[in-house]
Amino acid sequence: MKAVILAGGKGTRGKPYTEYFPKAMTPINGKPLIDYIVKYLKSFNFVNEVIIVSDFNGLGGQIRNYFGEQKKLVFVQDSQSGTGGDLLHIEKRLKGESEFVLWFVDNLCSVDLKKMREFFRNKNSTACIATRTKRREETGFAVVKDGIIKEFKEKPEMKLQLSECLGIYMLGKDIIKRIKTKKQKEINLSYDILQQLSKEGKISAFDIEDKEWLDVESPMVIERNQKTVKKIIKQMGF
Repeated sequence: MKAVILAGGKGTRGKPYTEYFPKAMTPINGKPLIDYIVKYLKSFNFVNEVIIVSDFNGLGGQIRNYFGEQKKLVFVQDSQSGTGGDLLHIEKRLKGESEFVLWFVDNLCSVDLKKMREFFRNKNSTACIATRTKRREETGFAVVKDGIIKEFKEKPEMKLQLSECLGIYMLGKDIIKRIKTKKQKEINLSYDILQQLSKEGKISAFDIEDKEWLDVESPMVIERNQKTVKKIIKQMGF
């Protein structure tokens, strides 16, 4: 199985930091975010190649310079045609693969890819998305009765009414065929492809349960969530 890391994107949420380095190079304990992701993907013996897609002619060049030449690590210039377009762009590299992992680089999580793959296969779905049904809030909450605060709950773990979708996917080869049917110049995987598949009941949801997850949009997120970051890194085995 191959794993694809989408490390392009304009990093709008991470400005002004992302004007100097891509989100993938956000530092965590002296190493860039993408270093943890690559090593984690390689830790699964069924992942035989990691493909990094980014704008290597721009800031993404920092990613290539960091890793240099490594076995089982491939760099592909992004297509500038959306997330779906990027997958179509690397179609030849995915040839012969019945399924592959897609990981958006701003996701830090020790999702169990072995269990996720088994779940994906058992559900016989076209796509599987890592999800969670609870999260720890960053602010304080209060128990209110008749306009009076009865109790404070500092950064509580909240059960979500809707499952939150993470940027970690298991995709079947049919996803490429779906993308090919779209004729527009820019193809967004979520809106243009997965939305329709969900209506057809062809997307499964793999709940990460008690695993931590962090959307690393900027270095400030890392700074505010030091405990969570340390926990995730430990869960990843580093």
